Amino acid sequence: MTGSTAASFTADDYRARMERAARTAADAGLAGLLVAPGPDLVWLTGYTPPAVTERLTLLVLAAGQDPVLVVPALEAPDAHRAAGAAALTLRDWTDGKDPYAATAALLDASGRFGISDNAWALHLLALQQAMPGSSYASLTEALPMLRAVKDVAELDLMAAAGAAADATFEEIRNVPFAGRPESGVAADLDRLLRRHGHEQVDFTIVASGPNGANPHHEAGERVIARGDMVVLDFGGLRDGYGSDTSRTVHVGEPTDEERRVHDIVREAQEAGFRAVRPGAACQDVDRAAREVIADAGYGEYFIHRTGHGIGVTTHEPPYMIEGEERPLVPGMCFSVEPGIYLPGRFGVRIEDIVTVTEDGGRRLNTTARELVIVE
Repeated sequence: MTGSTAASFTADDYRARMERAARTAADAGLAGLLVAPGPDLVWLTGYTPPAVTERLTLLVLAAGQDPVLVVPALEAPDAHRAAGAAALTLRDWTDGKDPYAATAALLDASGRFGISDNAWALHLLALQQAMPGSSYASLTEALPMLRAVKDVAELDLMAAAGAAADATFEEIRNVPFAGRPESGVAADLDRLLRRHGHEQVDFTIVASGPNGANPHHEAGERVIARGDMVVLDFGGLRDGYGSDTSRTVHVGEPTDEERRVHDIVREAQEAGFRAVRPGAACQDVDRAAREVIADAGYGEYFIHRTGHGIGVTTHEPPYMIEGEERPLVPGMCFSVEPGIYLPGRFGVRIEDIVTVTEDGGRRLNTTARELVIVE
C-alpha cells in the first residue's frame, strides 16, 4: 500500500474504527479481537508491517480497554509512524522473549476471540497453548460486516478507484485486439490501471472466444481473432481502496445471437442494480439479475453469484447470493456482475461496483454497458 492511504485518515478516524470494532465484538459475545497483519490491520490502524514474518505482530482490541499493538522491537519505529499510532498503545518485544505470554497477559484467558482470517496458524496455535481455555472464530465468521459500511471519505476513495478503472476501459477499447495474444491486452490493462493511480493490480482477465466461458480465465497466449467475444475483468487498489469492473467487447461485427446474449446480460445487470435499496436482502439483488437470465432460457449458464463486497480488498462480505438474507445498508459497496457462459463458444459478463444510498443505489462505474466493437 502507498503512504497516500494512511494520509487520507487521521488518528481520530482510526480510534473511532477501533472503538467501533471492539463494541461490535462485545455485542457479538466476543471477549475481543486479535488482528494480524493484513487488510483488517491496515483498516483499523493504518499500519502495514515492513515484512510479514514468523515474528508476532498483533492488534488486541476489547471493549473498555485501550487498543494495544504487540510488535517486534525491531519494527517498533515503523509502527510508531503509522497514521493510527497515536490512537493505541505499542507494546514491543525482543527476540528471545515470549510474545505469546505477553499477549496472553492482555486477554481473558478463557475468552472467545475473533481473529483475522489471515493470521498464521503458528501464532494461533501458540496463543491457544498460552491460554488453553481460550477459543477463536474467524473475523469473517464472527463479524462479517466489520468493514462493509463505508463512511464518506471511504466512498470518495471507492469512487476515485472506480473512475480510474473506467478511464482504463475507455483507453483499452481503442487498442488493437485482433492478432494479439490475450496476455498482451492484459499487460495493457495492468499498465493503464497503474497510470491511472492504482498501486496494486489484483487481476486482468482477458478471456477471448471460448475462453470467455470460464469466468476466472487467466489471460494466456491464445491469439485474439476477428469474430471473438472478449470478456475484460480488471481491478485492484487505488489509494488502498478497490476497483473491479467487467465489460464484454467484440472484435468486429457480432452475430445476432451474440448481440442477443449480451443484451440479456445487460438487462440482468440493470435489474440487479434496480434491486439495490436500503432494507432489501442481499439475495434480492441476485434474484433480480438471475430471473432475467433464467426467463431468457440461459439460467443454467449463469454459474456464479451476482456480486461480492469490495473495500480495502477486492473481494469481501457481503455477497449477493441466494440464501444471504442480510439487509443492505447505506454505505455498503459491492459488485453487480451477472454473466452467461456458453461452453466452447463464448461468455458475457457486465460488472459495476454499486454503493447503497439512502433511497437506492449509485453506480461507481459509468462506462457504456452496451456491446463495444473493437478492432
